[in-house]
Amino acid sequence: MRNDSELHEFIMRALLEDVGDGDHSSLGAIGKGHFGRARLLAKEKGILSGINVAKEVFFITDPLLKVNIFASDGIEINPGMVLLTVEGEEMSILKAERLMLNIVQRMSGIATATAEYVKRVDGTGTKIIDTRKTTPGMRFLEKEAVRVGGGTNHRMGLYDMVMLKDNHIDYAGGISHAIRLTKEYLALNNLDLKIEVETRNLKEVHEALEVGGIDRIMLDNFTIPLTAEAVRLINRKTETESSGGITLSNVREYAECGVDFISIGSLTHHIKSLDLSLKAF
Repeated sequence: MRNDSELHEFIMRALLEDVGDGDHSSLGAIGKGHFGRARLLAKEKGILSGINVAKEVFFITDPLLKVNIFASDGIEINPGMVLLTVEGEEMSILKAERLMLNIVQRMSGIATATAEYVKRVDGTGTKIIDTRKTTPGMRFLEKEAVRVGGGTNHRMGLYDMVMLKDNHIDYAGGISHAIRLTKEYLALNNLDLKIEVETRNLKEVHEALEVGGIDRIMLDNFTIPLTAEAVRLINRKTETESSGGITLSNVREYAECGVDFISIGSLTHHIKSLDLSLKAF
């Protein structure tokens, strides 16, 4: 996860977005100077992620709030479990409530989905990885949730790995040109970055291998038989990654083709948040 200052800035921006010039519901109905308690409850089964972020949300909202945590990231939670309690000024608890829930519910949903994919490929040696299909501003939290669920992070952004996708290849005039131009660019700028190339058919796999000097070949929207054939063709000359059209129902079959990685965009961009609730007591 990012460092404390970046997390702090994220929470501050999110609070400003939500609170604006004041929590007028709480100011009107409750007012300042009233103290109470609340507890975070699990309402469905899943994998918890973001509990320490929740504590940070409460602290940044009001440093006088007292938070006690009773669960840790990565554990399986069940309905009725108390995950944390918070006590202090009621206005502060209510101000932090929705932001805290939005973060922990989403992170836990991602961790839960990731854990299910990881379970399906157990024993194959294939790693489940995420993509850049993330919520703007929340990527560092969503990728943390993938790790909590047992997955592996792909690149964090455009800056830490080269991925030559279909549009790069088409604009560059083909795979060979795209790879050669990229290698020249990296050498000229003294950049040590891995190169991944997206391929759409076996012809493009052959071409990528002929050029050489790359680290990973992505097999995009390949069928299971074509994936197995591509893996045999690549023969460990580069890492291999399957992507596109992969679901819980077929992920095991793709993994059994021998690919090193399977990227699942839906882990972060098409996810169901885990149901949690903050209740006064």
